[in-house]
Amino acid sequence: KTDFKKGCAEVQGGRQSSKHASHFVSDPGCPFPPTLDPTHKQSTMKTINFLLAAASAVGASAFFATSPNSRTVAPSISRTFGAARRPRPTPSSSSSLCMKHTLVLIRHGESTWNKENLFTGWVDVPLSEKGREEASAGGKLLKEGGYTFDVAYTSVLKRAIQTLWLALEELDLMYIPIVNTWRLNERHYGGLQGLNKQETVDKHGKDQVLIWRRSYDVPPPLVDRDSEHHPSNDPRYAGVDFPDEFTESLKTTSERFLPDWENVIGPRVKAGEKVLIAAHGNTLRALVKHLDGISEEEICGLNIPTGVPLVYELDDDLNVIPHPDAIAPLQGLYLGNLEEVRARIEGVANQTK
Repeated sequence: KTDFKKGCAEVQGGRQSSKHASHFVSDPGCPFPPTLDPTHKQSTMKTINFLLAAASAVGASAFFATSPNSRTVAPSISRTFGAARRPRPTPSSSSSLCMKHTLVLIRHGESTWNKENLFTGWVDVPLSEKGREEASAGGKLLKEGGYTFDVAYTSVLKRAIQTLWLALEELDLMYIPIVNTWRLNERHYGGLQGLNKQETVDKHGKDQVLIWRRSYDVPPPLVDRDSEHHPSNDPRYAGVDFPDEFTESLKTTSERFLPDWENVIGPRVKAGEKVLIAAHGNTLRALVKHLDGISEEEICGLNIPTGVPLVYELDDDLNVIPHPDAIAPLQGLYLGNLEEVRARIEGVANQTK
């Protein structure tokens, strides 16, 4: 204790003497504040060595102890004293450390042409009564789950627009901004649009129709500008340059939509906005293929049920945080009774059997 008081006195003495300009000299090699003279440097070094020895005697952990509530102090001390940093967590292990971003997808409810088992594509048909009920039920599930949204995206086709309106009505969120974009349209089915699915199977064979409907890069037959189904004959696509002969595969559907995800929608999600997308089976298949890293082969067998919200939690890099109750190969969570969801997925798959 006597030595400690002596050391403190030396420090105090150094402070007092440093007030006088006569003790300051020019010394480029000095490791201290640049102008203490050699006598005071030596005295200060002895004092510092003494204090470090005293800290060691009482235990370094006690010397640098922090209160339980001072959680931000310890990491800075570790970095100051050269402690090794922990490896950066992977996206799956960092979900509790980073901000979670919510994205919800919903396929439009059953349309009148879904009910009649017709290839629809870009034909603008409304929801059936069942489809309206599905859309409202999807909104109720979102409300029960406590979900809310800042902005919504949908296509320019009324079955998706109506689905979004009905869901937002249940959520009491009809005032939020809605962005309509043709890039969220269903894939264009070319020469199949308006045909009965089962009759097309009977005519061309199940395997051929399955290739047209579910292959990744094989499109249906083309339509030209003389066809009522060519988009150049629809005023809602005025200003969009389409080829003279047009149709789409899932691959080309992905190519026209994913730039919007990467450049517009994704950045809004990353910025913290809660986004709801009401769209179509194939544009949503294109998006989940991207989000979940699904292969071209596996995506061919994936079916998305109508009117069931699909919730994704994403990390700061927009990687999916897998949900334990996800239905593979998806990593997001379908809301509602999962057995009923599986039955509805099977119902979509059976449309051309």
